[in-house]
Amino acid sequence: MNIVYMGTSVFAVPSLQSLITSRHQVVGVVSQPDRPRGRGKRISPTPVKKIAQQHGIPVYQPARIKEPDAIQQIKSWQPELIVVVSYGQIIPPEILEYPAAGCINVHASLLPRYRGAAPIQRALMDGEKISGITTMFMDEGLDTGDIILQLDVPIKDEYDHGQLEAILAEKGALLLGETIDQVENGTAPRIPQNHELASYASRITREDEKIDWSQPAESIHNQIRALSPRPGAWTNLGKYKTKIYKSRVINNDKSGVISQIIEVGSEGFSVQSGKGIIEILEVQREGRKRMPASDFLRGYQLQPGTLLA
Repeated sequence: MNIVYMGTSVFAVPSLQSLITSRHQVVGVVSQPDRPRGRGKRISPTPVKKIAQQHGIPVYQPARIKEPDAIQQIKSWQPELIVVVSYGQIIPPEILEYPAAGCINVHASLLPRYRGAAPIQRALMDGEKISGITTMFMDEGLDTGDIILQLDVPIKDEYDHGQLEAILAEKGALLLGETIDQVENGTAPRIPQNHELASYASRITREDEKIDWSQPAESIHNQIRALSPRPGAWTNLGKYKTKIYKSRVINNDKSGVISQIIEVGSEGFSVQSGKGIIEILEVQREGRKRMPASDFLRGYQLQPGTLLA
């Protein structure tokens, strides 16, 4: 089949790569506009655009996918199927209804749970033990279309967002191949979602990034791993804003002075939360590089009894 692929983020890369190496033809790629990225804020192509260019696939990057020119461009490629993976804009009906085989989406949750923009991060924040991949026929709603296939993926306690995203992206690519085979053969199921069981995974905000030490240690640990490697959960250490990327819970019940550093050890430092103690293992002080807490402590004389703001 002739396929138009719509995707932007690193999560969408494995699915595109699997389509490129399949018997199907990717006739065009639609991605978000290039934007400033990294510490230098240089204009950089999206991860999906990079892959498409390497393989000589035409790339189109409209600011608004609902504009008539964008709709006409996609139709000009005459796709039999459109695949959408982590694209970043709502697809208008004129595009959804165009391909004969429909528009299908790869979503990083077990729908109807965690509809929306940040399903992986919100699942980690909530301390979920199971995540997964869903492929679905798209409709005009936000991740509300009929389910085709689903795959469960266990969440290990040590997974952060980057690790879980990479695993789900690879699983999503595999499930996409099976889904397209069924769509092409006319055997793909259409399983309506139970909207009463739905939950919404809203975008991560700056407020989500700030650590509230009055929360339980387990909740803070989940926040830290959900925001690692980016954007990073943060606290104030003295006069410096300090991001924390890795932690572990070492006590779930102990109470004490909230945000107080209890112990400074060889691997990191331990902090009293609202309930329990959490050990900080990887940090980045404002203006410095990310590093293990053990390295940080060699250059920063941190003392037990210090309070984190």
